[in-house]
Amino acid sequence: GYPGDYPKAIPIDIPAELAADPAVVVFHAGTTLQDGRLVSNGGRILNVTATGATVAEAAERSRSAAAKIRIDGGHFRRDIGWREIARGASGPHPAR
Repeated sequence: GYPGDYPKAIPIDIPAELAADPAVVVFHAGTTLQDGRLVSNGGRILNVTATGATVAEAAERSRSAAAKIRIDGGHFRRDIGWREIARGASGPHPAR
């Protein structure tokens, strides 16, 4: 829908296994409950983050988790963190 309006009230299915994974966190932004069901209510509706031993591992875990979420017509970015991964980051970033 960007830059126009976004469709709303599209059902979102987040598998229970994601909630059970301590390395994955799903942040809600444009979601709401409608008749007890999770649905879209805006543009960028979810942010799926993850931890890992390396930036590449965390990014892969995040992408894998995001791919398990079902929403008709939904898509997710696969390019987040690519600069850090290309740089060969192997662990936590030093304080700047």
